[in-house]
Amino acid sequence: MSDASHHGTEGGPSHRSIEVGTAIAMVAFGAIVIYGSLQVGIGWGAEGPKAGFFPFYVGLSIIIASVFNAFSAAAQDGRKVFADWSQLKSVLQIVIPTAVYVVAIPFIGIYVSSIVLIALFMKWLGRYSTVMCLAVSVGVMVGTFMMFEKWFLVPLPKGPIEEWLGF
Repeated sequence: MSDASHHGTEGGPSHRSIEVGTAIAMVAFGAIVIYGSLQVGIGWGAEGPKAGFFPFYVGLSIIIASVFNAFSAAAQDGRKVFADWSQLKSVLQIVIPTAVYVVAIPFIGIYVSSIVLIALFMKWLGRYSTVMCLAVSVGVMVGTFMMFEKWFLVPLPKGPIEEWLGF
């Protein structure tokens, strides 16, 4: 890594802002864990600890560690760049389609979603031919179907197309 990337000349979010933002997000996550634990009970019952006992303390530990991390990050040099914008763009090229894939699975099933994701990545990022993209993406899903559905007898989420085809 060049010296310029440490001093923010290439542009991008600062290391400190990413660390503090992550710590804040983890405090929120810990608060959600604690809230859920309080809903089911954190005390001691006749059979032992209630369902929320251990998650409560895990949530509390997350919050304590995150507050410590936030203060530690706030004391850092704010000029150090976490990643430049071109690096973040490369990451988002993977994260955004993958997030769409995860959201699409309950609606169109894992097989169709996976075929589209594999073909998209191969075509867009790998620059493979359309025939190769279709062959590999469909082949991988046929192999996945055979392995999980037929051999291991583990059903995977299906959508309307799989139901229409009788899978």
